[in-house]
Amino acid sequence: MTTDPAEHIDTLQHKTTSTTVMAREFEADVRVEEKREVAEGVVMLSLRSVGGHSLPSWTAGAHIDLILPGDAPTRQYSLCGSTVEHTYRIGILRDPNSRGGSSYVYDKLQTGDVIRIRGPRNHFALNDSPRYIFIAGGIGITPILAMITEAQKAGAEWQLVYGGRMRSSMAFLDELAVYGDRVSIQPQDEVGLLDLDSLLDNPQSDTLVYCCGPEPLLAAVEQRCTAWPSGSLHLERFAPKAPAGPITNVTFEVVLAQSDLTLHVPADRPVLDVLEDAGIHILSSCREGTCGTCEVKVLEGEPDHRDSVLTEEEQKANDCMMVCVSRSRSKRLVLDL
Repeated sequence: MTTDPAEHIDTLQHKTTSTTVMAREFEADVRVEEKREVAEGVVMLSLRSVGGHSLPSWTAGAHIDLILPGDAPTRQYSLCGSTVEHTYRIGILRDPNSRGGSSYVYDKLQTGDVIRIRGPRNHFALNDSPRYIFIAGGIGITPILAMITEAQKAGAEWQLVYGGRMRSSMAFLDELAVYGDRVSIQPQDEVGLLDLDSLLDNPQSDTLVYCCGPEPLLAAVEQRCTAWPSGSLHLERFAPKAPAGPITNVTFEVVLAQSDLTLHVPADRPVLDVLEDAGIHILSSCREGTCGTCEVKVLEGEPDHRDSVLTEEEQKANDCMMVCVSRSRSKRLVLDL
């Protein structure tokens, strides 16, 4: 069977109690139906389920894990096709500093090959709004493609500003052309950096800003949106956000509420590793706080959020954490595990 939820079942024996913890996420074999270069250094993969099974529905902003064979690492890629079709489409940038993911796709993966995927999941969902400003840099256009389709269907006002190194390196320009002057294509070698001051210096209460791209772009957009109403800005990062200041790791305790188990987390180990050593298997992928796979509900205590997924408001709520990178500001955390 090639299509099923990935199951991880662990039974914990502590004192006189026994607790079974199960986590599920869709995982399936898919066939590469099409592999095509859509810009210099960018390929598009169209993926269809092996055996004719339906792939799960998804919403704009979602991504999947591409589980590659051998030593190639699992990587997350935004879905950029139609949310109602039976295939998944992703765009992949060839990264010169690749640890094996994009180079495998470029050099070895062929049309007709079978690979495995996990997901989809969405930590970059498109919220309802009468008006949107979309900002994309380079391969950051991939999640935005589905978003502008949904905004168009909803009858919302929207504009897209899309920057890249040069026009030839900017993917999906042919698809964006149908939207006319709602889309502004701004290659850096032709017009310079994006004019974010003109775009964002007038905060608007009826507008949401969605941005995806390289870290310098995200940081610049964040800086210019500080005066916007809370919740206006939504970002997706492909790499971990740099810490705002020095980081100090301390020891703390993690209490697993469902398991009646207390674990000691040393200063030099992540919570995820300590959980796995105790037999608690948490679904995880990136292990750097960018994919959101290892999110766990927090019942008590104050997490030290170090992820690049949760918004500032979500972090302040302190009701969940990414256990691959986040730690604790309190001496004790109670998790719903």
